Amino acid sequence: MSGETINNNEIVVPSITRVYLGPVGTAAPADATVAMPAALRSVGLTTEDSLKFNSEPNFEQVKSAQSSYPTRTFQTSDAATIEVDLQQWSGENFKAVYGGGTIAEITPSGGTGTPKHYKFTPPRIGSRTEVMAVVEVIDGGKHYRYVIPRCMQMEGVASDLAKTKEAVLPLRLAVQGGDDLDAFYVLTDDPAFAPAA
Repeated sequence: MSGETINNNEIVVPSITRVYLGPVGTAAPADATVAMPAALRSVGLTTEDSLKFNSEPNFEQVKSAQSSYPTRTFQTSDAATIEVDLQQWSGENFKAVYGGGTIAEITPSGGTGTPKHYKFTPPRIGSRTEVMAVVEVIDGGKHYRYVIPRCMQMEGVASDLAKTKEAVLPLRLAVQGGDDLDAFYVLTDDPAFAPAA
């Protein structure tokens, strides 16, 4: 086809993916390969097919009596979400999927010598906390980092505790916006992103 550009190097197969979370206001990585800032914590192992980044703009249409089609379409809002299933159960991952909460050490009933016990309490209504997130995708020598300065867990937590497979923690983050910063952006060293001459 005339003008068609075929380049199989522009196909992305995510061979390694990672998700990092940290406090809002954490310094973002400066580029696609620099060491991740220490304040951003890896959530660890995730299921191999659960990671998704969804961008969902919303539109309204104006309809007029003189046309069978909309006569104008305008965007009313933007929305974006991150979905991933965490395989590692830890206090920090519980706080991530429940949108906050507290962890306290409690005295076990067995007394001295008994392993320590802990109590996780999910956040109360109005106490969910925002986090910063970085989603890293690696395909051979190409690196991509989705940087989300503010996001928040805004769904319920459904834990499948079946005997026949590992139990996962469903992390579902909704991107939050603001006039003073980008809601999200992507850092990459992929040469296909170079601006046209």
